[in-house]
Amino acid sequence: MPVPILLVTGFLGAGKTTVVNHLLAHAEGRRIAAVVNDFGAINIDAELIAGASDGVVSLANGCICCSLEGDLLRTLSTLLRRDPKPDYIVIETSGVADPADIVRNLMDPVILREALLETVLCVMDAGTPPAALDDALQRSQLRVADIVALSKLDLADEGAGMRMRAAIRAQRVPAMVVDAPHGAIPSALLFPTHVDRAPAPRTPGPKRPAEDRFETLSWTSEHPLSLPRLQQAIARLAPKLARAKGLFETVEQPGRQMVFQFAGGRATLAPGDAPAPGVPRAGIVFIAELGVLSKAELDSIMAACVADEKGSEGGIGFG
Repeated sequence: MPVPILLVTGFLGAGKTTVVNHLLAHAEGRRIAAVVNDFGAINIDAELIAGASDGVVSLANGCICCSLEGDLLRTLSTLLRRDPKPDYIVIETSGVADPADIVRNLMDPVILREALLETVLCVMDAGTPPAALDDALQRSQLRVADIVALSKLDLADEGAGMRMRAAIRAQRVPAMVVDAPHGAIPSALLFPTHVDRAPAPRTPGPKRPAEDRFETLSWTSEHPLSLPRLQQAIARLAPKLARAKGLFETVEQPGRQMVFQFAGGRATLAPGDAPAPGVPRAGIVFIAELGVLSKAELDSIMAACVADEKGSEGGIGFG
């Protein structure tokens, strides 16, 4: 029988990787193959990792995870040749990808013989302003979905989930809307229990010209950062950012890495692993719409974060 595919889509920072992490950590005996764009963001508990080779991480619970590099169809073909084959394949798209194009690729007759697109899941930050659904890319991600999962409800205000559900209904999409606390979604909704059930027909629509809408800017430093100064810098950059993430040491806590995430207007910090030898003391990747943020402006703002003395308090807070 063909292997069912779960396609996970959603905008930058929506929480897609959190959902995939939860699926892999709670596989319940299923052999799941996860194909992800940002391989390093997968953070399965260390005791689950059995080994890694050829860009594939094997997990002790029978799952595997590999990086989506190059051609999607070639990656799927490699997975389907594994022995034993996976029971399910999960594909996490880029936050700036139009899922209609990926659906179209999965309709390739060669793939259809061995793998069928079963479910499209769109992960959406519950705190997203409803007006954001007027964005063409986010509408496309929403309209191709069978299920919409509302993430980060714990970070949003009390009425956010209700407002987002109303905004989704206003888009007249047929998708089921569910809550996804900490990335958890009932597995029965995502994985078919009847192998003879045919997947829903897919009509991705006409192919549209590719549009480069976002750009990635990187910043590194060989010195630790001042946390108050970083807060001030992120407050200045926030209106221009779609997403940011990185690792750095602070002068306040030398020798300890912090994991930085910025999405949906919110910045968070979490403790990370010990710094690896030979890597910069700080490295952050920023994603912004083309032309909104120059490298010179970014470098100027971030240079003020490098610690030579304690900065003053203030700026955007970290959750």
